[in-house]
This record gives sequence, structure tokens and C-alpha cells, in this order.
Amino acid sequence: MIRNNIKSDFPIFSYWESRGKPLIYLDSAATTQKPLRVISTLEEYYSQFNANVHRGTYELSQIATDIYEEARSKAAHFINAPQPESIIFTRNATESLNLIAYAWGLNSLKEGDEVILSEMEHHSNLVPWHIIARHTGAVLKFIRMNGDYLLDLESLKKNLTRKTKAVSVVHVSNVLGTINPVKEITALAHEAGAISIVDGAQSAPHIPVDVQDIGCDFYAFSGHKMCGPTGIGALYGRYDILEKMEPFLGGGEMINEVFPTTSNYAKPPYTFAAGTPNISGAIGLKAAIDYLEEIGLKDIEEYEMSLGDYAAHRLAEVEGIHIFRPHTTGTGVISFTIDNVHPHDISTILDSEGIAIRAGHHCAQPLMRKLQVQSTARASFYLYNDKSDVEALASALEKSVSIFSPRRINVVK
Repeated sequence: MIRNNIKSDFPIFSYWESRGKPLIYLDSAATTQKPLRVISTLEEYYSQFNANVHRGTYELSQIATDIYEEARSKAAHFINAPQPESIIFTRNATESLNLIAYAWGLNSLKEGDEVILSEMEHHSNLVPWHIIARHTGAVLKFIRMNGDYLLDLESLKKNLTRKTKAVSVVHVSNVLGTINPVKEITALAHEAGAISIVDGAQSAPHIPVDVQDIGCDFYAFSGHKMCGPTGIGALYGRYDILEKMEPFLGGGEMINEVFPTTSNYAKPPYTFAAGTPNISGAIGLKAAIDYLEEIGLKDIEEYEMSLGDYAAHRLAEVEGIHIFRPHTTGTGVISFTIDNVHPHDISTILDSEGIAIRAGHHCAQPLMRKLQVQSTARASFYLYNDKSDVEALASALEKSVSIFSPRRINVVK
């Protein structure tokens, strides 16, 4: 169970007022707030243990290296990866997905090969494959979404052929909150001889994740969406696949031997670790994982689903609202439009009430077209939100409706 005073763990809520009102932060799908534990860990590292890793024989460097590698082990444990060496630190889930596309896709795909995505992908899992398809001649195919904002697995089965080389899907939609059946999708991909890639940016912070149970070959997530620092993310890759991949970037640290005209590379994960890494970010990510694990991911999942259901029912009472959310497997993400009110206007009015939400296409323009809208407003709840935030949101939306509702004009005959 999420304790009542959990908001006190996050200094920003006692520090910040928006328009003279206490901050109600409902944009956690974009980035989460940071607990004091994470902030203090970053300060501690820079003030007590700052040194480069893997390169120094002196004590301070060895301590920094140990702390950094402990973070890798913690990230592996968090998603039940089989070994720490299967975890590559990146800047974020976007870089992780690009790493797969370039380091695996560019060298594994040829003309006519197929990559299957879905209609609800974030641009991070679309644009890299557009680029790779242009370079290799690969073909992109898509799993359809049904009327309840769920993926149609019959559509996936029809798309799978002997030419399918990869199936790459989002675990939880950043627009709809839909939790996709990635274990079943992975099994279908493997039956067809394809690899399975999961974008876990919106799942790792909110639900328990077990990559061995899912069976996926790659899983990507970001630290800043799970109470960690910005600029740090992680990619899990099946080790036998990582060993066969070409480096994504070249430079120091990722090499074994370098000669004037050739070089050979260190074993994974260091094959993909050119240059000085984000040491403090990795250490901050470990602190964030420790924090979430102490609360319990299962408790976080149950709390958010309950709060998301409450919000969906409460907001449905707002006049003219249209909510884009499945009836069965939704999380704490609520995307919506309101008749006669542009999402940007909704966001502006809510800001005047101290409420922070997101408005726009949410880096999912193909999904917006599927929904037949240009943009939506999005409220995304996390463990530091509660029902009072939902009520404040609903009241502010009702105010938005009253401001923009067409006024009746009496015509005198």
C-alpha cells in the first residue's frame, strides 16, 4: 500500500507553487519528480567519490568503478535480467532503441526483410526504423489497434512471415495507458524466427517487469521516468545477440586493441560504452530503483490502476470530454479532448490553477491520426498523486468548459 505522506519524499512539492497555488503535477509520463534520496545520492557522489571509472588504479577510481558497476547489477536485478553484463547504460530509452536499430538492424537486415511495429508506437520506436529501412530496403509492417485501444494480435499473426526479422512494440502506451501483452507477442515473434524488442519506458516505472518471463531479446527503459536523473537509461539485450552486434559508437573504453588502421572491441556491455559514461546518472538510477523497490512495484501498479480508473470515471462527468483509454488494462495515463476547447488551451487554463499536464501529439503522430485528432490533453498520475489531485483536475476542466462554451444569443423578433 502506498503511504499517505509519500509526497513529502519529493522536495519540489514543498518548494514550488504554480500561480500562487500548490503544484499538482500530472505529467509523469514525460518525466517524474525526484525523491530526496536520489538528489542526495548525486550530491554525495560528486562531493565524495567523483572519479572516472574503469581507468584508474588509484583507490578513488576503484571506489567509483565499484559503485557504478553496482548500479548495473541493480538495474539487471530490477528487470530480472539473467546477468549484469546484459545491461548497457544509455542516455534514455530513445538511445537504447536507436542502438538496437543501428547496431543490430543495420547489419542484420537486407532488402525485403520485415520489421513489425504497432500503431501505438512512440516516435522513438518509429523513426530509427524509418532510417534503417531506407538504408537496408527493409519493410515496416504494423499491428492494428482495435476500437478499445488494444492491439489486435490476429493482425500480428497475419503480418508474420518468413521474412519477419524483428517485432518491436511498446509495453505501455504513453498516450493510452494500454498494457500490451508483450509475453504473447514475444512468443509469436520467436515462433516466426524473429527477435522481440520491447520499449519499456512507460512500464518499468509503473509495473513489475521480468524480462526472462517475457522472453524478449531487448528491453529499453529510461531513468528519468522512474524517479531517477535525466540522461540515464538502460538497455537489456540477450547476451548472445549482443556479442554479435557491431558497436554503436567508437572511441575510448569500448576497445580491446587499437592499431593505426584497425581495431577490435571489448566484450559486451563495454562494446557499447564509448567514452566516459554518465557515472552519476547510473548511481542516481540505482538510488531510484532502491526507492521504488522499497515501496514495491506491485503496490505501485495496483495504486496507479485504481487511481487511473477513478480518474477516468470522474473525468467522464465533464461535459463534452472524450477519453482515449482501454476499459480493461489501463494505467495512470488519461488522454482526452474536450469539444470546442483546444488541448493547448486546456493546458493553459489548468496551469493557472496550479495543475501541470501535457498537451500535444505526445511524440505519437501516427497514433493521433488513428484516433482522428491532431492532439490530446494528457494527465499522467504517479505514486505521489491522489484522489484530491483528480478532483482538482476535474474542477479545472469544468472551468475550461464554462469558459469556452458557446453563449446563447436571444434574437428579438
